[in-house]
Amino acid sequence: MFYYAITHFIFLIWTIINSMFMPKLKQNVHLSYSSPPLVSILIPLRNEERNIKRLVESLTSLTYQKIEVIFLDDQSTDNTYNLLMEHTETHINFKVIKGAPLANGWAGKVHACKQLGERAKGDYLLFLDADVKVRPTIIEKTISTMEVYDAGLLTGFPKFPTSTLLSKILVPMQHFIVHFHLPIFIANRTTFPSFSAAHGAFMCFRKEVYHKIGGHSSVAASIVEDVHLARHVKKNGHRVLLANLTNDVSCFMYETNKEVWNGFVKNIFVGLGRSIPLASLIIIFYSIFFVMPLFFAIAGIITNELLYLIPYIILLIHRGFVDWKTQQRNMQFLWMPFSALTIIILLIYSAFLSVQKKGYRWKGRSYT
Repeated sequence: MFYYAITHFIFLIWTIINSMFMPKLKQNVHLSYSSPPLVSILIPLRNEERNIKRLVESLTSLTYQKIEVIFLDDQSTDNTYNLLMEHTETHINFKVIKGAPLANGWAGKVHACKQLGERAKGDYLLFLDADVKVRPTIIEKTISTMEVYDAGLLTGFPKFPTSTLLSKILVPMQHFIVHFHLPIFIANRTTFPSFSAAHGAFMCFRKEVYHKIGGHSSVAASIVEDVHLARHVKKNGHRVLLANLTNDVSCFMYETNKEVWNGFVKNIFVGLGRSIPLASLIIIFYSIFFVMPLFFAIAGIITNELLYLIPYIILLIHRGFVDWKTQQRNMQFLWMPFSALTIIILLIYSAFLSVQKKGYRWKGRSYT
């Protein structure tokens, strides 16, 4: 048990050091441009009527003036298009377009983003999800940070306000997984494609880099297109910067427990490259180090062996540190053993669907 506790302490120290290499967005950095560059803000929407008012209000508060905002209604079956027209009609820099029917061999979001990329005129292309809310100075800070780090793509995981039980258990784990599993120094300072992470809710490309990699056409069938795009950027010799966006971007990812479940099922096994050996290794690792500490702690309380409590306490500090760095509130780190167990269940189920070729469903579309 002593060595088990030491291992958890090493994990904690690693995560603290690793997090130091994920910068926040820079503020008040002088840009090298003689005139401000045009920024295209590109948002695909499919059945997003609940998010439109918050999204448009967020974008109208932007302090950067030289922008074009293009919304694409991706064959929505709800009131998305009408609400977009209603909320954007007085904004001359806002444009709403109807998306083409989904082409064979394409994932839905990728197809929508491809159309947006073709319409964009900006020097920077910022792809946002419809469920985000951004701070007014986000554009200036993003461009400044990209200049400082000479990045071809800036992306990052936003702050995740959560409402349902399953979202509290699962959604903040995205931050933990990145801070613990990804060597952030290598990811941010090199162009090794294997060391890449991205979040599709916020991806800002330099125009020339986006077109050099072939845009979204290069990842046409991907349902984890954000990571695959990041890898393409690196393969073409450009840096991808993974930044801590939690001060500036919030993402209201899921409204119901069913959405949380389906969203994670769709991404978790595919995100591992559909690798059974890797998935098996993660299941074993999470079981030993992130689930078992709770059972050891219970045993320690029953037997009055206080040493058995230490791994559990360190684990909660470990998760709590990441939640603090990423502004997750409401003591959600206390869910950590249950979060790990749920990740294991999801991974097994997602792998099962993939192996059985049953496919995944998302927003009324099926993906195999």
